[in-house]
This record gives sequence, C-alpha cells and structure tokens, in this order.
Amino acid sequence: MEVEIISQENIKPSSPTPQSLRVFKFSLLDHFMPSSYIPFLLFYDFSENGCHYTNNHLQRLKKSLSETLARFYPLAGKMKDDYSIDCDDEGANFLEARVNCTLHQFLFKPDLLLLHKFLPCQPLLLIGSVAGTYVTNIQVNVFECGSIAIGLCVSHKIVDGAGLSTFLEVWTANARDNTCNKNIDIGDLLSVSFVSTNLFPAKDDLWLKDSVTEILSSSLKEGKFVTRRFVFDAPAIAILKDRARSLTRVEAVSALIWNCTMAASQKKHGSPRRCLLSHSVNLRTRMSHPASKKSLGNQVWVATARLRADQERELDHLAREVRVGISNINGDFVKELGGEKGKEMMLDYIKEIGEFSSKDGADSLAFTSWCKLGFYEADFGWGKPVWVSTIGLEAPVLMNSVALIDTRSGDGIEAWVILDEEEMILLQNDNNLLNYASLNPTPLTSD
Repeated sequence: MEVEIISQENIKPSSPTPQSLRVFKFSLLDHFMPSSYIPFLLFYDFSENGCHYTNNHLQRLKKSLSETLARFYPLAGKMKDDYSIDCDDEGANFLEARVNCTLHQFLFKPDLLLLHKFLPCQPLLLIGSVAGTYVTNIQVNVFECGSIAIGLCVSHKIVDGAGLSTFLEVWTANARDNTCNKNIDIGDLLSVSFVSTNLFPAKDDLWLKDSVTEILSSSLKEGKFVTRRFVFDAPAIAILKDRARSLTRVEAVSALIWNCTMAASQKKHGSPRRCLLSHSVNLRTRMSHPASKKSLGNQVWVATARLRADQERELDHLAREVRVGISNINGDFVKELGGEKGKEMMLDYIKEIGEFSSKDGADSLAFTSWCKLGFYEADFGWGKPVWVSTIGLEAPVLMNSVALIDTRSGDGIEAWVILDEEEMILLQNDNNLLNYASLNPTPLTSD
C-alpha cells in the first residue's frame, strides 16, 4: 500500500486570537505529559451512504476546522518551548493524500504497522527541543473507492483523550450544520475551554521537564517490541466480568491482560516477577468544577497497583487491585493535586516508579483508556466512522503498554498491546486470553 501526499497547507483560525492570549502556558499536568503527539485515526466508509468523497467534502473539512480553531486557539499555534504555546494563528498543518487501494481492502486484515502512513507526522517522542513544531497536524487520506481516513497528531502537551474528544465534537458539529459556530467572548473561552491552568497551576520549573524525562527513561526497556490488537466483544466481556467479579468492562479486560502478560513473563524468565500496573484516570469525572467536563488541557492522572512475586494472581484479585487503584484517584486526591501539595505528589509518584523500575526482576504494564469518550460519534456530515484506531509500533526500545478503545458497537473493547516479541508470542497463544479475545479481526463487522 502506498500513500502519496498531494497537497499541504496551513488552516488558520477563522478569527484572530487576541494579543492578550498570545502565549498559552501549560498546567502542572500538561508539564507531566511527554513531548509527543497522540496518534489518532478515523476511517469513514462512504459506500455505506452511497456517496463518494469530493472536493466539497474537503472544503467542508477545512472551513469547519478553521471555525473550530478560532475557539480552540492554542491548537492553531506552534510550540514556543517546553512550557508554553505561541498562539500566533499560523494554523494547523493540513495534508491531503491518495491511497492506492480501497478502504475494504485495507480493513479486511489491517496491517497495524502501515497505519502510520495515514498520519501527517511522526507521533513518537520528539528528540531535543520542541520549539517551532506544530501543535496540530491533520492528514486526509482518500482511498481509491472514495472513502477516507482522517489522521490526527495533536500535541499531548495540550490534549489528552477527553480533550481530543471535545475538539472533535465541536469540529464535527461545525462541519455538519454550523450549530456550534457561535460568537464566544473571551471570558467564556477561558472559563469553559481552558480551565486546567487554573485548576492545576504551574511555574516554569526545570524539574518538571527533567522529572518527565526521568520517569519515561525508567519505564523504557530494551528488546524487540511489537504491537498486537486483541478485540473483546460484548458477550465475552460479560462472561469475563462475571469471572473477574468486576464492575466495569475496563476493569475486567485490564485484569485479564495483566494476568496473561505476567504469565508470559513468568514463562520467559522461569519464575514470577514483581509487577507494577499503571492506569490513566480521567480527572474530569472526579471534579466538582463544571467547566472541567468539556475542557482542553491534560486532566489525567495515573492510578497504580503492584504485586510482589509471591502474591496471588487470580483474576478476581487482580480486578480488585485495579479497582482499588483507580478508586484512590477521587475528589479529595484531585483537590490535593491542584493545591500546594501537587508538586510533592508528583515527585512521590516519580520516585515510586523510578525505584520500582530500577530494580532487577520487575515488570511494569501501563494502561490508557479511550473508552466512553464518544469517538464513534464523530460525524462530519457523511456518517459515523467504521473504525477508530491508534497505530502499531515496532521498536528496540519501548515500554510494556496497553491502549483500550471502544469497538464500533460501543460495548466491546479493542486492546492494543505492546510487549517484547518473545513475551508477545506467548501472549498471543495464551488460551486464557484467546477464550475471550480475537487477534486482529477485521473492523468491517459491527464489533
């Protein structure tokens, strides 16, 4: 499969950003995020509605994006440094590309390592200074059949999963009927869309950058890391929830994957190892501040659970550990994180992760969840996406990680797992996992 770039331009906001908002400073939690892009893909099957992608669709995307950037003005800027964005209205980097196959040909058995071709830039960690890089990059990929894939790379310094969902909600609404294209005064803009800097204030402290680098470095391991996609449908999850005695889909799937990755590690190393699980938690659902529900900026923290080498590893016990770790990130915790103890809490977490990772005979597994964020509702006016995905990675240095994404039906889960190849071979042949999940099935079906 070949993807050819045929055009590139900057999409500027439809109205200028006031000079008083020229510099957007990151919050404490923004500082904690890596200087990388979130890789995100939306696939649209135009044949489902009997239509074909045309230049009118392209112009609708550009016009509605311009209107949306006027509201989400930091996304139309460039990185000033590691602490702020220059909101100079230079615009989003926007590319159009042609793909020499049909959408169905690609999705019948998707090659996870080819997905990066649909992205407008390299999403991995940026090396060196980020100054001058685009905050937002978008690529519209047109297949031979007239269907499209929209690839986004938005800086993780300003957007988390929920923030990306909010941006897409406004962009798609603008594209459909312009009902969201309303005049918004500056006070409303600041109080509704950008409250993170007030809730989690930060200074330009060098320790923030150094600490993020430290925690990322301690989590990276050498090996031959590969990606596999496991899909759990609704009936399988229902059985799994009962077996794990879990309350949610995410708890049940996380517990099973944790159990199976530890089993793979034990087979590889010959004995059980200590393991640390981390799980991203959306703080918006734990705050009383109403403006936080639909806001830009990172409002996510990391719950943890750990097991000694000699501890019980039954599924219900693991699900309980996941639940307890997540429940500890409550309203009181969020208040403390936004107060004077915020930096101290961050340092304690960094120290904990560093001490754990530095010891021999220890495994770690990092989860992030995009479930219930409404990505399958992203309708630009030609229907909802048939598939929402991230990308597959292979690298000599990475970290054990799992990204959880809703299936199209909304009640299943896709688990994108990154592990060392030797352990992945064991994992993808583990009947305990395959009793509930399918390995890289076609997304063309509803689940």
